[in-house]
Amino acid sequence: MIHLITTLNPSKQLLKMIESFMQGQEYIKIDKNSKMPDMKHKKILFAAELDEIGIDISILEVLKKLYTSKSSATAPLHDSIAGILVHSKNELFTKSFSSHIVFLANQLGCRFIGHPMVEATRDLSNFRTWQKRYDMSLNDIALKISSKLGERLNAFPETNHCVDKGKFYLSSYKTPKKRPSILALHASIRDSSNTLTLWNMVKKHLSGYEIDELHVENGTIYDCNGCPFKICLHYSRQEGCFYGGKITTEVFPAIEKADFVVWICPNYNDSVSANLMSVVNRLTALYKKISLYDKSIFAIIVSGNSGGDSVAKQLISALNINKGFQLPPNFALIETANDFGAISKIENIENRTKRFAKNIQRDS
Repeated sequence: MIHLITTLNPSKQLLKMIESFMQGQEYIKIDKNSKMPDMKHKKILFAAELDEIGIDISILEVLKKLYTSKSSATAPLHDSIAGILVHSKNELFTKSFSSHIVFLANQLGCRFIGHPMVEATRDLSNFRTWQKRYDMSLNDIALKISSKLGERLNAFPETNHCVDKGKFYLSSYKTPKKRPSILALHASIRDSSNTLTLWNMVKKHLSGYEIDELHVENGTIYDCNGCPFKICLHYSRQEGCFYGGKITTEVFPAIEKADFVVWICPNYNDSVSANLMSVVNRLTALYKKISLYDKSIFAIIVSGNSGGDSVAKQLISALNINKGFQLPPNFALIETANDFGAISKIENIENRTKRFAKNIQRDS
């Protein structure tokens, strides 16, 4: 059963996309006027109709209701998993609103499948690239992709309570591994990085994992140069990239091997650092070669003053929505620390890092 969180006044386009997603199955509709049911352990579809300024107030009101119950022992969306349909009145806002919804719901305990969002702009022009794959009208492509999203969400195994087996929390939808693999990517200097210090505080609670760390140094990975689709696809099939380098010899193999990728991100002007963003941009060659749906991402984010949520939403948009990594509940540990060493002085930081490590273990 799907729980549909949606707007009060959906357009015809959004209604058709919802219908294609559901494929005739029954669902429970929830809007801002609905009595809120228990939303734990559910499959959820957010279906947003964006107004002229790019928001859907009804969905935000539903999430606000859920946030008011966040003080309970179990998160309001604990072990739920979701996807998103979004329609805009213009060419803007679909990605920014979707990443905002994903961030809010993820903070409430919701998981998102890889490529969780189907967006439809005003004239459906965003589907023109899909016509290279499907010989169909833009509207038919929108409905086809909405249907495929519904199939993927429905195919995801039911998310039951994880069972404590002592060492790891074994999720019902993953094959347990004796020694799960974690790749930590960073571009920081160890002698002066609060973010790496925070990662080390988390890492000490992750015994039993195979942990690899890759330092993306200046000048070692060049940014994507935007090769034509066919060239990028050709090189990805050759297990490489036209520009080669460390990205193909070290980073791609490490991501292929990993069960989890931890992005260690100091906040640089409310953005991911340039070196790590180059890794993101070059990942196109890898995700054309393999599916990333079974790989989860986590993030360690430290800001000097504020804006950690901006970095988290950038990672959500780039890696979960665009590249297809799975987004586990509460995927990001976000802290504020300015002077080097200040991270260790944050109140309850040891407990917070321990809880975050446990969150990674739950996904194992």
